[in-house]
Amino acid sequence: MSANIYTGLDIGTTKVCAVIVKEEPEGRMNVVGIGSAPSHGLRKGVVVNIEQTVQSVQQALNEAEHMAGVEVESVFVGIAGDHIRSLNSKGVVGVARDDHEITEEDVKRAITAARALALPMDREILHVIPQEFIVDDQDGIPDPVGLSGVRLEVEVHLVTAAVTSAQNIVKSVQRAGYDVEEIVLEPLASSLAVLDDDERNLGVALIDLGGGTSDIAMFFEGHIRHTSVVALGGQHVTNDIAIGLRTPPEQAEMIKIEHGCAVGDMVKNNETLTVAGVGGRIPRVISRTVLTDIIQPRMEEILGLIYQEMEKSDLLNLMATGAVITGGGAMLKGTIDLAEKMWGIPVKLGLPKSLGGLTETVRNPMYSTAVGLTFYGQNYSTGNTFKRRPDNLWEEVRERIKKFFENFF
Repeated sequence: MSANIYTGLDIGTTKVCAVIVKEEPEGRMNVVGIGSAPSHGLRKGVVVNIEQTVQSVQQALNEAEHMAGVEVESVFVGIAGDHIRSLNSKGVVGVARDDHEITEEDVKRAITAARALALPMDREILHVIPQEFIVDDQDGIPDPVGLSGVRLEVEVHLVTAAVTSAQNIVKSVQRAGYDVEEIVLEPLASSLAVLDDDERNLGVALIDLGGGTSDIAMFFEGHIRHTSVVALGGQHVTNDIAIGLRTPPEQAEMIKIEHGCAVGDMVKNNETLTVAGVGGRIPRVISRTVLTDIIQPRMEEILGLIYQEMEKSDLLNLMATGAVITGGGAMLKGTIDLAEKMWGIPVKLGLPKSLGGLTETVRNPMYSTAVGLTFYGQNYSTGNTFKRRPDNLWEEVRERIKKFFENFF
């Protein structure tokens, strides 16, 4: 038996990350390649410059391929941005067989009915995620096939995206020389890398703090119940530092990483740092509290907007295990403490699960989406995506999306 290769590609606003995972014949997953590159062609998760995005994708994947010693043909790609919309829908059908036994075909018809919504021409369904099935008013059924009933109902979570935004991501990857296996909503991918079954069952909110956007996914009773996006992220903090300290954005990012803190009480008054000048001006020495005074208000704004989105879902009281924050923005010191104080619920840092190979290298929140995409690839190939019932429904959705995009190329 040969090993399977899964490649996750996280095309973010500030960085492009690629992770190559090899599944050995005995089932062990080993990280064999990692690559990253600065991202200059995106804004708030949306491609605004094709050529720059292509170069970033090529650089990240070439680095990962060189490390792994393999050539990648296709990738699973993450998508985010404030163009993402989600809603819950229901589909109801009558059981077709005379003996009232529910079949795979009945399930497919119910899901088709649930996604039969009138969408604008510029939007397309990205994910159709079954939450639960109801047979003759008996709810909470994960797999109705084989049961007897007259009426079959399904509740699904639909995720939609702007057609052009998805097209541009596909074009960028294809021009870089790779095929796109599937486009996956980034917080869904991240959830596979950082959440466990108990958290999904008891209730948890996953927050992916990216460079241009903050993505939210809320889980309860093992299923995703709500997704949303806040169009603010770590790049906005960097911009505030650049303006407030009058220093180039590249220097502002380094200052944020090395000296930044989201909570003023965690910084000592006598701590200082050196800020490079602009246009040949001499460097300046400032107090670290000045930097925190710039960062904390913006982080409070971002976390406040995230909390508002969670409140809108009417699910916040069901999040028994609290929230998990991951993504590159989660590495800013004090972020977890500030979120816990503002939200009034337990909050922890989300790190990708341990794998084999170069696992310690990717045990970093910035790799959560890329690692999660490889898990998605593994589960997807076995028909067990998000631990749903293994059937052909996901294949049907994937082929439908592929055909839709192919019509535009």
